[in-house]
Amino acid sequence: MPTYNKLVRDRIPEIIKKSGKDLQTETLNQDRYILELKKKLNEEVEEYQTAATKEDALEELADVLELMYALTNVHGYSIEEVEKIRAEKAEKRGGFDEKIFLIEVKD
Repeated sequence: MPTYNKLVRDRIPEIIKKSGKDLQTETLNQDRYILELKKKLNEEVEEYQTAATKEDALEELADVLELMYALTNVHGYSIEEVEKIRAEKAEKRGGFDEKIFLIEVKD
């Protein structure tokens, strides 16, 4: 039986059981949950960075967004609050639409 030792989506154990396989899971405490969410976020970002197609990239971005929802919630906020902060920062400092790459700043 393969060993994974990683956070999975809520319905994954159900899907595995329906395939006729046995599995072992554990419910994480809050501190470990946050740690594993952060690890999973890094994993999904890496998968996005190596995505071979636009469709694969979109799938990985959806996973990143799902993790953003979970992390926002675990810290006691809503995704709407994150969006508000994002919009305020975009208003003050801009977004990334103009593809500006800063080389250096001279004093």
